[in-house]
Amino acid sequence: MNEQLLGLVTGLLFGFLLQKGRVLRFDKQVGAMLLRDMTILKFMMSAILVGMVGIGLLADLGLLKFSHKPMNLGGVVLGGILFGAGWAVMGYCPGTSVGAVGEGRWHAIFAALGMLVGAALFAELFPLLKSTVLAWKDYGKIGWPETLGVSRWVIIPLFWAGTLALFVWFEKRKL
Repeated sequence: MNEQLLGLVTGLLFGFLLQKGRVLRFDKQVGAMLLRDMTILKFMMSAILVGMVGIGLLADLGLLKFSHKPMNLGGVVLGGILFGAGWAVMGYCPGTSVGAVGEGRWHAIFAALGMLVGAALFAELFPLLKSTVLAWKDYGKIGWPETLGVSRWVIIPLFWAGTLALFVWFEKRKL
């Protein structure tokens, strides 16, 4: 299967799961921002739990090679501010905005268009950003296993245990 077709299939599957998980609903988005509804966080954390095991196994089998992006402090801070501001203003994160458009919620098209405009602005401003914000601090290509000096198979069960405990806590509080 070629990469474009694989991308289309996985994108459609992801959109289907977003819709079935009810995370495209505006009330779920607002509930997440107000820390009153953890549906979106539980959805994302579930995907991370499955993905970290799958990717770890694929890496151990030699079917893929990890290639971390550099941990650039300026880029993370600027990106986090823009991501959070966009989510707060539009009520959708990037994935859910595209899913909401697919569901026929046409107001979400402004969020999707905002992503395109933001990407174009980033491309135009990159030379300036590279010498300013993106020059703050670069920690290199790091991850938890490299930082702590342990195998990913030590991190993964600990992350699973912590996440499952968090899920239980959310359920007790009806979040």
